[in-house]
Amino acid sequence: MTTKGINVSRETQEKLALYVDLLTKWTARINLISKSTIPHIWERHIEDSLQLARFLAPEQRVWADIGSGGGLPGLVLAIAALELAPDLSFDMVEVDQRKATFLREVARQVGLPVRVHACKIEQLAPLQADVLSARALAPLAELCGHAARHLAPHGMAIFPKGGNYLSEIEQARQNWDFHIQQQPSTTLSEARILVLSNIHHV
Repeated sequence: MTTKGINVSRETQEKLALYVDLLTKWTARINLISKSTIPHIWERHIEDSLQLARFLAPEQRVWADIGSGGGLPGLVLAIAALELAPDLSFDMVEVDQRKATFLREVARQVGLPVRVHACKIEQLAPLQADVLSARALAPLAELCGHAARHLAPHGMAIFPKGGNYLSEIEQARQNWDFHIQQQPSTTLSEARILVLSNIHHV
C-alpha cells in the first residue's frame, strides 16, 4: 500500500484499519475527532498524520507527541514505526483522562510501544526526545516553549501548520531563535510541515 508517498506493508495497513475502527467507535462516546470528518477519516486524519512518517529514522529512540487527543499523529506514527523504526518508543501527553484511556487501549490492542502521560505538558519532567510533534494544538510560539524543554540537544520538532504558517513563524521569532525547514504538505496545498531544531529563547 502506498499512501501519499509513504509505502506501508499489509500488516501496517491492518493495524491502521484496527486503529480507525477503534477511533470511530470511541468517537461516538467522546469527542476524539469531529463526527463530520468520519466519512473522510482516511484522507482527513490518517494520511495527514502518516505523511510525517517521512521523518522516522532507525536511530531514533524517543518520539514525544503532545496534545495527543485521539492519537493524531502519535498513534499513526507509532504504528508506522513498528516497520520503519522498530527501536522507537512513543511518549504521548494528553491531559483529558478519557482520551488518555483511549490512547492506552489502542496501544494495548495494536501492540504499540507507547507511554501515555495523562497530565499537562508543563507538569512533565523533560522527556529528552529525539523528535517532538504536535498537530492542531497551539500557536508555534507556544509550541517552541514545549519543544525547548522536552527535546534532546540534537532533537527536532515537527509541527504541521495550515495556511497561516508564515504569520505563526513571524510571531514565534519575537521570542524564539530556531533553525526551520518548511516542507510541503501532501494533503493540503496551502499547508506546510514545519521542522524546527536548535530552539532557544531570545
